[in-house]
Amino acid sequence: MNVWVDACWFALGIGVVLYALTGGPDLGAGVWHLLASGPRKAEQRRALQHAIAPIWEANHVWLIFVIVLMFSAFSRAFAAISIALHIPIALAVLGIVMRGAAFAFHAYGIHSAATRRRWSWVFSLSSLITPVLLGTVAGALGTGQIRVEDGVVTSGYLAGWTTPFAWLAGGFTLALFVTLAAVYIAAEAEDPALADDFRRRALIAELVAGAFAGLVLWRSSLEAPQLYAVLMGSGWSWAVQAVTADLALVTLLLLWVRQYRIARFTCAAQAAAVVMAWGVAMDRHFILPDLSVASAVSHLAVLPAFTLVYAAGALVLLPAFWYLLKVFKSSPGKPHD
Repeated sequence: MNVWVDACWFALGIGVVLYALTGGPDLGAGVWHLLASGPRKAEQRRALQHAIAPIWEANHVWLIFVIVLMFSAFSRAFAAISIALHIPIALAVLGIVMRGAAFAFHAYGIHSAATRRRWSWVFSLSSLITPVLLGTVAGALGTGQIRVEDGVVTSGYLAGWTTPFAWLAGGFTLALFVTLAAVYIAAEAEDPALADDFRRRALIAELVAGAFAGLVLWRSSLEAPQLYAVLMGSGWSWAVQAVTADLALVTLLLLWVRQYRIARFTCAAQAAAVVMAWGVAMDRHFILPDLSVASAVSHLAVLPAFTLVYAAGALVLLPAFWYLLKVFKSSPGKPHD
């Protein structure tokens, strides 16, 4: 494998991990906004709004990074995936757009209470649907039902993503994102009672995510045999899965003893390990079994320039993003109710 192809493939994986750890909790927060309940229902929603309001737009930088990198370095994969999965991708993009618009209109717009409640529903439902659609896209790529011959998708527009396996992968993605959101909010909450509300939600969500993980593994043996073979036959895959399971157990233990700040890091590491396990299981393919990483590159000669440009951009982007988080997360503020 060419070193420049490896560098772009690695950068793509880093981008997906960063989006899962930043954009994922934002989406999960929208779900908890929908499910807020109990005597502190209003306080729960205010805490969620305060957590995501300063940086919710910035988190999509990583999704844009992944899309642009794939378009630039792996254009054949970009074309094939965009064609084969354009329905769930288009719906996910619509969900992201509607969620962003609804959050802005609800939090900052001058509307009546009834209008703001309607926008709140749009925000929450978009946050619920979008992670599921993103997960179905990821699951569909490993089913083997999407076929590509000489760069042309021949399997139609419903292949892969309409399978139970893909939808279970979508459910697993949603469960992982809501777990991250609950743990993050528990760690940020200043009120112990409010932190305990999200602690209980995080414990339940972590268990649900574990159940979905088992279901995804079971269905992969039936509907994604090549993916399942790598999951079960690769030493690297077993190692990553073992680390993921250990991190999930540690996160549950830390939540149980109310060590929220440490749990935030172990839960983030768990989510990163899940993404890495999926990457390992894909066996250096964008689409199993027809489109490998090597065959997805259309212009190998331009990859050195792309890699250097992206590396230079990272030197600017990463400190800027860190500073953005530092400024807004350390600044007191009272969110709009």
